[in-house]
Amino acid sequence: MSVANQHDPGDAVLRVQGIKKSFGSVAAIKNVSFSIAPGEVMGLVGDNGAGKSTLVKVIAGVHRPDAGTVLIDGGEADISSPELARKAGIETVFQDLALIDIFDVAENMFLGRELTVSGPARLLSVLRYRQMRAEAIKAIAGMGINIPGIASSMISDLSGGQRQAVAIARAVFWRSKILLLDEPTAALGVAETAEVEQLIKRISGTGRIAILIVSHDMPQVARLADRAVVMRQGNHVATLEEEGLTPGELVGYVTGAHPPQEGFLPN
Repeated sequence: MSVANQHDPGDAVLRVQGIKKSFGSVAAIKNVSFSIAPGEVMGLVGDNGAGKSTLVKVIAGVHRPDAGTVLIDGGEADISSPELARKAGIETVFQDLALIDIFDVAENMFLGRELTVSGPARLLSVLRYRQMRAEAIKAIAGMGINIPGIASSMISDLSGGQRQAVAIARAVFWRSKILLLDEPTAALGVAETAEVEQLIKRISGTGRIAILIVSHDMPQVARLADRAVVMRQGNHVATLEEEGLTPGELVGYVTGAHPPQEGFLPN
């Protein structure tokens, strides 16, 4: 677990209050509220259709909520688009990673935010590739990520764990305050999963970034998270903390074997 247990709730960098979202007659999110402090890892769990992905997309600016607010550093944030969410300090790593196989690591780190030269050549979108490569290599090494031959490696050359690490490193590199990770190890083997989990622990250990992890892997959530929000059929049914955050307890609330915690009644 991270250093976040030392934080006071008033330190929250992200606060989600009363979020609701429907698609036609289907209520995907009925009422969800929680907060995350810098350096804290929050798990977000629930069965398929519980509303987890919709909630992440609301925070990431993909969907607009029907009700409720998202606050960053105590102020209501305009996250009505993914671009505005990024400007507010929210970076998201979805399952598809949004990496381009035929680009190298540096090109992917600066994807959509490339550095261009100044002067007349800027009109031709001439890139400062050497600077991009140097900054990308430095950032990845600074996070303890080992990718042999990184200077010339195409994304297609990398393992699944290395790809995931590059995607996470890119999110951190762009000065994110809040990192949203959607099933970060779903397609990885045991060794690669361990490497990605260690990277997440190193990032949280800096005490600078709040991390929200969506995962179906209950033991993983218990290993990594300081707290966990449990959703069931669109409802926020529990928030588990510290010693109560175990795979068995998570499964109990996800499946409905445990009734909602007091104060978390289904709508």
